[in-house]
Amino acid sequence: MPTSGDLPLPHVVLLPSAGMGHLVPFSRLVVALSPSCDVSLAAVLPTVSSAESAHLDALFAAFPAVRRLDFPLAPFDASEFPASADPFFLRFEAMRRSAPLLLGSILAGAAASALVTDIALASVVIPVAKDLHLPCYVLFTASAAMLSLCVHFPAYLDANAGGPVGDVDIPGVYRIPKASVPQALHDPNHLFTRQFVANGRVLARSDGVLVNSFDALEPEPIAALQDGSVATGFPPVFSVGPLAPVSFPSGEPAKNQPPYMRWLEAQPARSVVYVSFGSRKAISRDQLRELAAGLEASGHRFLWVVKSTVVDRDDDADLSEMLGEGFLERVQGRAMVTKGWVEQEEVLKQESVGLFVSHCGWNSVTEAAAGGLPVLAWPRFGDQRVNAGVVARSGLGVWVDRWSWEGDEGMVSREEIAEKVNALMADEAARKKVVGLRDSAAKAVADGGTSYRNLAEFVQRCRDESVS
Repeated sequence: MPTSGDLPLPHVVLLPSAGMGHLVPFSRLVVALSPSCDVSLAAVLPTVSSAESAHLDALFAAFPAVRRLDFPLAPFDASEFPASADPFFLRFEAMRRSAPLLLGSILAGAAASALVTDIALASVVIPVAKDLHLPCYVLFTASAAMLSLCVHFPAYLDANAGGPVGDVDIPGVYRIPKASVPQALHDPNHLFTRQFVANGRVLARSDGVLVNSFDALEPEPIAALQDGSVATGFPPVFSVGPLAPVSFPSGEPAKNQPPYMRWLEAQPARSVVYVSFGSRKAISRDQLRELAAGLEASGHRFLWVVKSTVVDRDDDADLSEMLGEGFLERVQGRAMVTKGWVEQEEVLKQESVGLFVSHCGWNSVTEAAAGGLPVLAWPRFGDQRVNAGVVARSGLGVWVDRWSWEGDEGMVSREEIAEKVNALMADEAARKKVVGLRDSAAKAVADGGTSYRNLAEFVQRCRDESVS
């Protein structure tokens, strides 16, 4: 982004919620804005996961000009929710209840020009900003397709008059099949549903919405949101993606780089299948073992990031026990299996990686698009089937939509897994499509590209508001 010369920099405060899926795009936006804005990032401690805490520490160490604002939480009694409630949704709720009580004084003291809040907090943060006469924007941390669902869903429910959720036809976009609607949204009393609907109803009161996507990846949703087809009179939607990954200097010599990176660098070009299902959900023990057998049967090299718990701090399971007797020994040499956090954006840059088996969290989708890496989509929960639909429509990869996700009875067999991995690793036509998408992503963020111009327009709005 261009700097503002001798003009005073607008002060933009960013407020993420919880989970790496939310924190990562906020960190990327912080860095993208920092040449043109004075940036503060509000943070809640302690974080839910260790990965979030380490990421925040690295961000503030690498970018000392970014100011840290501590966002304290009001007392919160989680016992009113089921013991099985998602800890990240509980943190959303704790922040949502704290914002009306505590956020106003934090923002007033920060002398902000504009606020960018997480979508998970929008319905409680936008009124606080309005009371302060502070322009408030929303960073939507998922796809533009999911944003269109969020905007339209309250109207869908109103028209549905309490009936069960079915297929959702989004004006100007396309149909989201019932099976792709996030599981929680089928239950009107689910905590996430209440948050999602409240946020969707208030988005029109924001000053604009930023989304980490680009036109070639999601042409229909972006156009329909921007031209008012999804909702008339909707505020500006800035497609600013793919937001560039943030590089944190390790301070370590190359010989001390993580073992998985040393292993990847030693493998032939496009020979490795990278397998990761994100930072938020675990896969059942039986499905893990079936996936292990499928990867083994494929005959390909693979790097597999295994997750057995929702929160990384709770993960003390033994890999050998999780994946079956003798598996690690049988694949030794042609595979690397880890439970540790990996720098995924660095993995996807490696020439040796030829395929990404992904849950289709939105950060993973945009990273694959930017890197030109084909995706075998295996969504697990939440917005991930909507995102997998984007993968299939855009030509970024393949989605077997009958494969089970969280709550389904079915098991995806080792034979199917091996077959799809082998087919996509050998599909040169699919690879060429993905390379074209990579080139479109690069053009979008280059000087004069659509995402570059949208981010510049957002900065100019913040600048205008800081001197008005």
